[in-house]
Amino acid sequence: MWTSSRNTIFNFLFTLCVVSSFIIIVSSAPAERRAPAPAPVPAPEAAPEAAPEPVPNPIPAPEPIPSPEAAPEPEPSPEPEPAPEPAPKPAAKPAANTPKTYSYDVVIYGNTVAALAAAIQTLRMKKTVAIVCPGSTIGGLTASGLGWTDAKDGRSIGGIAREFYSKVYNHYLKTGAWKYETRDNYIGRRIGAQPGPAIDVGKKVQWTFEPKVAEYVWEQWVKDGKILIYRNQQIDRSPKSVKYSGTNIQSFKTLDGTTFAGKMFIDAGYEGDLMESAGIPFRTGRESRTDYNEGAAGVYVNSKNRLTNIDPYNKKGDPSSGLIGGIQRVIKDPVAVSGEGDPYRLQSYNYRLALTKMPDNKVPFVKPAGYNETDYEILFRYIEEGGYRGPFFTSQLMPNLKTDSNAQGQVSTDLIGGNFDDDSNYALDSYAQRAATVKKHKLWTQGFLWTLANHPRIPESVRNDYSAWGLAKDEFVKNGNWPYEMYIREARRMYGAYTMAQSNVQKPVAFEKDSIIGMGSYFLDVHTVERVLVDGKIYDEGWVHITTSRPFPIPLNSIITNSSIATNFLNPVTMSATHVAYSAIRMEPCYMVMGQSAATAAVLAIEQGVSIQNVDRAKLTARLNADKQVLTL
Repeated sequence: MWTSSRNTIFNFLFTLCVVSSFIIIVSSAPAERRAPAPAPVPAPEAAPEAAPEPVPNPIPAPEPIPSPEAAPEPEPSPEPEPAPEPAPKPAAKPAANTPKTYSYDVVIYGNTVAALAAAIQTLRMKKTVAIVCPGSTIGGLTASGLGWTDAKDGRSIGGIAREFYSKVYNHYLKTGAWKYETRDNYIGRRIGAQPGPAIDVGKKVQWTFEPKVAEYVWEQWVKDGKILIYRNQQIDRSPKSVKYSGTNIQSFKTLDGTTFAGKMFIDAGYEGDLMESAGIPFRTGRESRTDYNEGAAGVYVNSKNRLTNIDPYNKKGDPSSGLIGGIQRVIKDPVAVSGEGDPYRLQSYNYRLALTKMPDNKVPFVKPAGYNETDYEILFRYIEEGGYRGPFFTSQLMPNLKTDSNAQGQVSTDLIGGNFDDDSNYALDSYAQRAATVKKHKLWTQGFLWTLANHPRIPESVRNDYSAWGLAKDEFVKNGNWPYEMYIREARRMYGAYTMAQSNVQKPVAFEKDSIIGMGSYFLDVHTVERVLVDGKIYDEGWVHITTSRPFPIPLNSIITNSSIATNFLNPVTMSATHVAYSAIRMEPCYMVMGQSAATAAVLAIEQGVSIQNVDRAKLTARLNADKQVLTL
């Protein structure tokens, strides 16, 4: 009896409290300040699980998007669940999104030009495709400042890669593309870009371009081609992310739980994260000189790479005071270690900067938060003791009086030793560790530029020269005028069915005719790996710059692995090459070429019902020739 009465009283009091609270809340909240219930997020670039015909990319050509350095909150799953039936209580929230699975003939991971070329080619061959993009922007380094095309022979660039440079040419035919100079003025400068004249009127290609133009060209191509892109979808790098059936990859997951299934998979990222997640063997660092009989391999201390007359100690002349910043280690016997391999040291990274001297388009260099002048002691001494006055970065002109500024000289925008330590490197690091490395490079580079333009230890004449420069105000406008991406020159490299070595670049071997998928034409170009101290003197170690006589062929087997490992995987970026050979292959036009050819091989393998290793090579060659890829010169 008492229990029943007690329950009745309790229920009455509880109801009274709830109603009173509701009245108080409603009466105290002004109507105009109430936040509306969030609308369901539209499904970006989603596709039915039955692999539909490709639909238009719902993301329009954007204004430049903030760099992934800012660590944005991950976007929702590409396709939210349908909104639930209205809940009985007004305050109820919609059910959380459930991870989905999407299936395509070809799934591509990465945001590089190789990814885009592969997607374009797949659609042209009437297969479904999606790009799973780890960040917000596409176009890789072409849209992040690298507008100076790295190829020594323009004849080696064909197919979709050449179409890209033709689209750039057509864009700059428009009067509206020229704000700070005219097209005739730019042509009149007779700028000799690496593959040929900057604007080749006869061949209707343009080899130099502003980063915002590259971004526009790619975004428009994506829109016109109705290419599906899932943005801000980093792959889950845990061991269970990639599912296999035998040697056939079935699917992989991204960090939000979304699964992407396919018949063929292409890793087109700069880091090789899909390759790693799929358990495909890879290497980082450098091979030894004897591994592939390469004269430029391994540790490489050369007398011409000495920083002349610079005291290396914090207190000049006093070894006990320790080394100034920027020196990675002491080598006691350079002869003994010459040619040794190491698994972690990477060639240096930097940013490709869009700079200008135009007063109304210039953002002055600023001192970054946490600036520490000791980080630039080697710069001060390079000037004070070495007598160097510049240049401290390149200033090759892009259209509209901007630059693609790269490292130049021994003390420049490369943060030497900034991408590795004694037991790891950028490629192997977690996403959080990589973000810290990116931030370190950005702040260091900003401090380097500010120091050149403002620091009292820099001679006035040098300060005057460099304070005339600034970041281009009309580039990367939503990212503080700073490039979206750091220049990752090298990360992982696959152990493939064939490994390209130094001899394949300098003295190309005769591959079987039907095994070639494209050509490279750059020289062997390794930026400094580390600064070392030998007998009290500072040297740049690992720098390699060796010219090549002619373009070199790239075989299919260098972008696939052995059939015992994976039979539906291709890798046109972090492909199978030694550290030395990769230094000539790692260029944006070459990535485009390999990306298109990778997709061609993938689609043919699907059509033939065979593994990628058993694709009909003669039919592959015929299709590549039909699509105007350059396979021989």
